[in-house]
Amino acid sequence: MTIAPERPRLRPPAEQAPPPPGPERRRTTGTTRASDVYALLGAAAASLALTWLLFARLLPFSGAVGFVIVAYVLFLGLYALLVSFDEDGPAVRDRIAGVVVRSLGLLLLAVLVFVVAFTLWEGRKALVHLNFFTEDMSLAGPLEPLDVGGILHAVVGTLEQVGIALAITVPTGIVCAIFLTEVPGPFARLVRTIVEAMTALPSIVAGLFVYATVILALGTERSGLAASLALSVMMLPIIIRASDVVIRLVPGTLREASYAMGSSRWRTVWHVVLPTARSGLTTAVILGTARGVGETSPVLLTAGFTAELNALPTSGAQVSLPLATFELVKSPEPNMIARGFGTAAVLMLLVLLLFVLARIAGGRGPGQLTKRQERRRALASRQDAARWISTAGTAPHPGTASTAGTATHPGTASAAGTATHPGTASAAGAATHPGTASTAGAATHPGTASAAGTAPAPGTGSAPGTASAAASRSSAAPADRSVPPRSTP
Repeated sequence: MTIAPERPRLRPPAEQAPPPPGPERRRTTGTTRASDVYALLGAAAASLALTWLLFARLLPFSGAVGFVIVAYVLFLGLYALLVSFDEDGPAVRDRIAGVVVRSLGLLLLAVLVFVVAFTLWEGRKALVHLNFFTEDMSLAGPLEPLDVGGILHAVVGTLEQVGIALAITVPTGIVCAIFLTEVPGPFARLVRTIVEAMTALPSIVAGLFVYATVILALGTERSGLAASLALSVMMLPIIIRASDVVIRLVPGTLREASYAMGSSRWRTVWHVVLPTARSGLTTAVILGTARGVGETSPVLLTAGFTAELNALPTSGAQVSLPLATFELVKSPEPNMIARGFGTAAVLMLLVLLLFVLARIAGGRGPGQLTKRQERRRALASRQDAARWISTAGTAPHPGTASTAGTATHPGTASAAGTATHPGTASAAGAATHPGTASTAGAATHPGTASAAGTAPAPGTGSAPGTASAAASRSSAAPADRSVPPRSTP
């Protein structure tokens, strides 16, 4: 009987193997969707159209400020309505909060750009003249053209006053901040309270304090030094408070590691705390400089006003850029007003330059080295490596311990595999001379004591008085036969 071969069964479509997977769809981590963009643009367009309709057709409103406020309020309401079609209540509130925060940021940026651009535009007529930066106002009157006179006296006065104030406040403020952080106690709390109260001190009060104590009480004249002292009173609380906050952020584990290595408190502060907080301390100095560089009333009370250049800060009246700006813009003459705006533009550029220099000097984070420091570290590493190599290649002197494979002098201890002189102790596997003690595995000469498992040298016999350990391959008889053998019953 012949059996027909079974025909292969075809699996139903449901049991067919799945097709190979295609390329994986790329996932995006952003939360912005097309519907969000459409809702934002639609709310903005609708709010502008409704505001125009209210101001132009329906209500008797006018003014650009009112138009912007009404349009923004309508924009928030329409945006919340459009978002509510796709999201629930918490998501709608989150979107509205995000829009408000971003709007405030854009508003502040727009105000800053407007102030800078407006100052530069109004002072453009004075800024294009070279004499504006190289001359003072001693020969320029209100009706003089812009090619006569300049603000060199104000630039010099500002640099000297701010420089002296920084020389006083930076070391004093940082030391005071270190005291408040590293030496806690009742006195430190009192000092911190006073510093926090002085941060809100009005500038006119600081000027009056220096005027009463330095000029009236001590009898000194108005000068740039007195103005620097007044600016120091304004800048010192800002630097102390900001530096205190920054030093507090230094991890305590860094201090503990330094103390564990035996460093004192002063070395820990100098080599650990200050380098770690360097960037933050630079920010504190920048904040203090920004507070003092724009003050006008303390300088007016303590240094007076002059149109001539005075490069000596200890005597005579001296003017600064903010005070010169204040005096120039009071004049009704267009040229004097242009000089005033030009002075304000120079002040902004000078402050920007000071901030950039301060950021470059202290903007590196902890552990980051300059190019010069990296070269010095590399040179020191090469010198250390050469010193270690030269030390390792020298031969040991008598009385020192020698390493494996080296030849030692008499009286020294030799390592494994070394050849020793008479009277020295040899390690395992070393060939010793007569009269030396050999360890396990060493070949001994006549008259030497061999350890367990050692074999005497070929052709040598164990002399009387030598002791061989158990399991020794030596065929020599025991040297001591005085002990009788144990008798068996």
